[in-house]
Amino acid sequence: MTVTARRLATAEDGIPGFIAHPEASGRHPAIMIIHHANGVTSELKIYAAELARLGFTVIVPSLFEMLGIVANNHIGQGIELQKKFTDPDFLGVIGKGWDYLVARADVDIARCGLIAYCMGGRLSIPFAADTPAVKAMALYYPSIRDEEVTEMRPRHAFNLAKTLKCATMIMYGGRDYISTPPVQKKVWESFVANGAPLEWHFYSHGNHGFASPDTEGYQPDLARKNWPLVVDFLQRHLKAPA
Repeated sequence: MTVTARRLATAEDGIPGFIAHPEASGRHPAIMIIHHANGVTSELKIYAAELARLGFTVIVPSLFEMLGIVANNHIGQGIELQKKFTDPDFLGVIGKGWDYLVARADVDIARCGLIAYCMGGRLSIPFAADTPAVKAMALYYPSIRDEEVTEMRPRHAFNLAKTLKCATMIMYGGRDYISTPPVQKKVWESFVANGAPLEWHFYSHGNHGFASPDTEGYQPDLARKNWPLVVDFLQRHLKAPA
């Protein structure tokens, strides 16, 4: 399938980031990729193009740029930027990205979902709780901690996950230093409690960031083996007939 892929710019498109979509006519299932703390990196663009080749319209909104931090990339800045902006700040710009996606003429709004990484994985949980139109989401090592709610993070994933109705796929590693295995257990229990379809992939040797080349935890063999599982999940829940 022939694909168009290009940069999104605020002046021309309304949001910054990246888009890839099939050139075939009609409405397609769609995915918003919510990036990790390094921003819109090259591998996310590649993943978007690969999914577009399979028939999805995919966007990767640049959350940091939408919050006013304009740069060629945000590699290495994410920890400090997460201290600067609250979850409601991030959710506001994620919502703008979603609005752009579902308003496109080539998108079937009944078949839209998320892929999210690290910071984006954690933020996807409150976003999905507030957005029933999210039909499925695949979360790579969402950076959830066992911590008290604060003004910066006023709603915890442990509570919100119990309310979700969408199908979810979660991928964690046993060597994750942010969401350690005991925290992962609580995440699993929270998702099981909502009764929606859940797929859980645990790699005992997996690092936090195993699919992200710009992190110290990158494991290319594990990323390659895991990717077909993500594609299969999204095709079953967003492309296949209900």
